[in-house]
Amino acid sequence: MADYENFVRAHLPRLLRYATMLTGEREQAADLVQDVLVKVYRRWSRISDADHPDRYVLRMVTNGYLSWRRTRPGRTIAAGDLADEMRPGDFATEHALREDMWQRLARLPRRQRAVVVLRYYERMADAEIADLLGCAKPTVRAHAHRALTTLRNGLAIEQLAEARES
Repeated sequence: MADYENFVRAHLPRLLRYATMLTGEREQAADLVQDVLVKVYRRWSRISDADHPDRYVLRMVTNGYLSWRRTRPGRTIAAGDLADEMRPGDFATEHALREDMWQRLARLPRRQRAVVVLRYYERMADAEIADLLGCAKPTVRAHAHRALTTLRNGLAIEQLAEARES
């Protein structure tokens, strides 16, 4: 099982960051990753034989998130829960922007959010995302399009409201 332990040591930080991006909370992310790693441990001999065990486990985290969210109530995302690498500048403005982004992402449907995180945070190509989610590339593009449209429309509506208040 040393191979499993080495795998976990090498990939745990990435899995936790990815799960945090999906769930929005460190504690939920840690629970999700722990659940997945228990399953991975039980099936390690088979998973370790896969061409890309890291992608297989990433898919398990994604699937766990997609099914896990159905059984747990949605939560508000707190930007402070996420470790990020922001450029130095005005902390209050950057914090407000991050908080706004997390609140918008939290409102997206599960699959759309997963696609956005995989595409823009994990920097995966549509084909990789489709493989990971078990769907077609056009479905990935449709989820991304809908998610970005929702995010843009939310910004446009808020900008209109702010303009009217001014």
